[in-house]
Amino acid sequence: MELFRLDGRRALITGGSRGLGAEMAEGLAEAGASVRLLARREQWLTPAVEGFRARGFDCDGMLCDVTDDGQVQAVVERFGPIDILINNAGVSWGQPAEEMPVEKWRQVLDTNLTGAFLFAQAAGRQMMERRRGVILNIASIAGMRGSLPRGIHAAAYTASKGGLIALTKELAAKWAGYGIRVNAIAPGFFPSRMTERILPGMQEDLRRHVPLGRAGRAGELKGAAVFLCSDAASYVTGQTLAVDGGATAVGL
Repeated sequence: MELFRLDGRRALITGGSRGLGAEMAEGLAEAGASVRLLARREQWLTPAVEGFRARGFDCDGMLCDVTDDGQVQAVVERFGPIDILINNAGVSWGQPAEEMPVEKWRQVLDTNLTGAFLFAQAAGRQMMERRRGVILNIASIAGMRGSLPRGIHAAAYTASKGGLIALTKELAAKWAGYGIRVNAIAPGFFPSRMTERILPGMQEDLRRHVPLGRAGRAGELKGAAVFLCSDAASYVTGQTLAVDGGATAVGL
C-alpha cells in the first residue's frame, strides 16, 4: 500500500471545489497529500476548504480564472513547489456546430485546453527545476470518439478534450527526461454540474450502450486519480485512462 501513499506531496487541483474535482482532491488527501483547491466562485471554494479542514486534511484554496495567465502564475507562486497538478477545470456549451457562436467556441477552448496548458506550463517549470512531478489532465471519452447525430451537440467540448489528450502525450514525451509524468483520465458520464440536466434522460442509453449499464457513481474516479498520481504508476506516462464503464470498449 505504500506505493499509493502521497505523504509530503503538495497537490493543486483546478476546479477542485465540487464535483469530480473535489472527489479527486479528497482521494489525494486521504492518501496523505496536502491539497490546494482552485475555483472561480467563492461560494463553492470556502465551504470546500472548510470541509476538508474539518476532516483533518491539510487544505487551502484560492480563486482563479484558469484562462488568465497572471492569475495562474500567482497561484503557482503562492502554492509552489507543486508535486502534483490536476487540470480539472472545464466548461461546455451545447449547440449544433453549425449554430455555435464563435465566442462560445473560444470560451470552451480557452478554459478546457488553454487553461490546462497555462497551468502545466507554470507548474512544469517548477517541476523541471526539481526534476520530479506529476500532471494529470482530466479529459473525457468525448475527446476519444465522435457521437451519433442524435447525441449531444458539444463540438467545442469534444475538440478541447481531444486536444487535451494530444497535449498529454506531447508533454509526457518532452518532459519525461525531467522526471515528470503526464497522464490523463477520460471519464464517461458521471453525475456533475455539467451533466445534471442531461443525465436523467440518458438512463436507457447508458443501460443499452455501456457494458456496466449505468453512469459512474460518487467515489469511482478518485481511485484512478490516486493511482496515476502515486508511485504505483511510476512507469506510466503519456496515457489516457478511460473510466467509463466500458463505453469506449464497444465503440458506440
